[in-house]
Amino acid sequence: MNSSKKYGFNPDYAVPPGASLQETMEALDMTQKELALRTGLTVQTLNRIFKGEQPISYETANRLELVTGTPANFWNKLEAQYQEQLAKVQERKRLESDLKWLKTIPTKELTEREFLRQSTNKVELLRETLAFYGVSSVKSWRDIWEEPAVAARRSHCFESQPGPASAWIRQGEIQAHAINCQPYDKKRFEESLETIRGLTRTAPETFQHEMRSLCAEAGVAVTFVKEIKKVPWWGATRWMSPRKAMILLNLRGKGSDMFWFSFFHEAGHVLYDGKKDLLINDDNKDDPREVRADRFAAEFLIPSRYDALISSFLSKKEVVNLAKELGISPAIVAGRYQHLTKKWHFFKELITPLKWKE
Repeated sequence: MNSSKKYGFNPDYAVPPGASLQETMEALDMTQKELALRTGLTVQTLNRIFKGEQPISYETANRLELVTGTPANFWNKLEAQYQEQLAKVQERKRLESDLKWLKTIPTKELTEREFLRQSTNKVELLRETLAFYGVSSVKSWRDIWEEPAVAARRSHCFESQPGPASAWIRQGEIQAHAINCQPYDKKRFEESLETIRGLTRTAPETFQHEMRSLCAEAGVAVTFVKEIKKVPWWGATRWMSPRKAMILLNLRGKGSDMFWFSFFHEAGHVLYDGKKDLLINDDNKDDPREVRADRFAAEFLIPSRYDALISSFLSKKEVVNLAKELGISPAIVAGRYQHLTKKWHFFKELITPLKWKE
């Protein structure tokens, strides 16, 4: 996060080192022609240095030290500072032409979450936003987030709202980069999922840390990012590298049954889908990968052979007893019942709401 950054004076102009050279020349009561003769430079070269059109080279700095008595490193530092500031001025002009793009990014929410520093200067805000994405320009952002071949494999929401969508995923990426993972091991991940299945019976303050640790040991970084406006997704999966996968989850809906279903849905993507695509859980039934991930999550949590039994339940006790038998949270059995019967108000007291923990 960038909230601790300190910003000093940042002028929108650059003063060439030639201005200091002119002052030194005048202080020595030396004409430009005399300075040219003493340094072995032409008058035209000095003119270009005065205007900032030609840099002071290391060789020229050494000559100026002999002629003016001012150390060569003084001139070298002045030149380096000038070039750095000149680049910033040019960057500022370039960024000013991209301010329209900034309106498509949820900067207010990112600022509230302390990923961006609050600023009234739009150019500075744009620069921070690019840094948040890890890109140097809006063109680079578009190449990464709006590249047609990639966008075609995303949800309709991503294509219509790439700004908020990319902001949500990028928050997950930043978290994932900070999680130290072992190289991906499919067998170990499958074993971890068995353990995590049992964690569905525990509270968030218990399972959040434990599931992250188990997955990290298998090469999967589990990240939690609160829902962002205009991004109605349950989760997403992306491979950060061939050795590290990211599962990104939010608490949309806040029901524990849907949270766990979403996690195991994303786990299905990690286990059985390719490593090149960004896979988004937006309930898209047209994508066979999403359908397969749904099937994996459902079968892993509660085998389909129990569906008929669950549909016939009449009491909360039956739900609780089956959950105990299966070693999972009663909320998951209650959620399966609601899904099968479409009776959304039945057993809803068993589906515990999840409170977000920062």
